[in-house]
Amino acid sequence: QVQVVESGGGLVQAGGSLRLSCAASGSIFSLNAMGWHRQAPGKQRELVAVMSTSGTTNYLDSVKGRFTISRDNAKNTVYLQMNSLKPEDTAVYYCNLMAIRNYWGQGTQVTVSS
Repeated sequence: QVQVVESGGGLVQAGGSLRLSCAASGSIFSLNAMGWHRQAPGKQRELVAVMSTSGTTNYLDSVKGRFTISRDNAKNTVYLQMNSLKPEDTAVYYCNLMAIRNYWGQGTQVTVSS
């Protein structure tokens, strides 16, 4: 059974930084791409960043240059470093292990005050 658990959310002022972590249990972590998604109230969930097993990354246009996704396969953990945060980044952030089926964490709230 694969479990995915996010941590690191919180309240931060605009311009500040947060680092989200996502730990996945099981042996399939290093074999699959990992992604971070977010969902703001009243909006659809959107893909923020994704990293393949080879290290290739892709980002939502609005976070390019501000967010960085990274992974540590030895720790079965993926990170999302978020800098220069804006109020519009406020959302619940979800980690996603992209295997044959998708595994999702419970989400972590990020709130950016103006």
